[in-house]
Amino acid sequence: MSNERLRSALLARGSSVQDLADAIQVNPKTVERWITQGKVPYRRHQYAAAAFLRVDVTTLWSDSRAVETASDLGKAEIVTVYPHRHMVPAHMWREMYARAEKQLDMLVYAGLWLSEDPAFHSILQAKANAEAQIRILLGDPACLAVQQRGIDEGHRIMDGKIRNALVNYRPLFSSHPEISFRLHDATLYNSLFRADDEMLVNAHVYGIGAYMAPVFHLRRIPGGGLFDTYANSIEQTWGNARRVADHDVMGD
Repeated sequence: MSNERLRSALLARGSSVQDLADAIQVNPKTVERWITQGKVPYRRHQYAAAAFLRVDVTTLWSDSRAVETASDLGKAEIVTVYPHRHMVPAHMWREMYARAEKQLDMLVYAGLWLSEDPAFHSILQAKANAEAQIRILLGDPACLAVQQRGIDEGHRIMDGKIRNALVNYRPLFSSHPEISFRLHDATLYNSLFRADDEMLVNAHVYGIGAYMAPVFHLRRIPGGGLFDTYANSIEQTWGNARRVADHDVMGD
């Protein structure tokens, strides 16, 4: 029986059999047999292939041993858990982003406290000068998801918080246009803060502000899958978001 899940994962990544074979150092004919004949690779090749394709290994093969190992890898990606966001040390956000060399992402509704931090602005400027990719996703102040999140948190000022954040970031719009800002209308179940292979995941819980909700500190491990699940959420939201317009900042 053919492995259509592996074939689909290759197509989704835009990769060929040869690309996968080269990446994990096996013969392309071996990869072909994994697909066309449903042959199950050695476990080291399973995890190498899953890491290259950025999917959970259990998405490609349902080997019970792989399921158990993938679960262990997922747990290993969790560095620590904070019961409430306000318990995360203030320096953690800055230090994590300061360690990043290639990619800095933030997916939030407002993230107002970071927009108010001059040290965070300095980090963004330094990383932009070093040619890192920086993407900041804020909620569209006029969208229904933002209005609902404000109600869920017990207030109706989420749109105002976003506009304040946009005003705070406005100096970066002109001084560092390479820092990409977009507005999204997605319903967020977590706020995500990514710096290369590290991420802080701030859960959204009905009835309380995000500062009272748990935060998970993750570090990506090839084949683990947990980190990549959240990272894929950033990619999908970014693709559907729009650029910031003047009226978003001015409120007109």
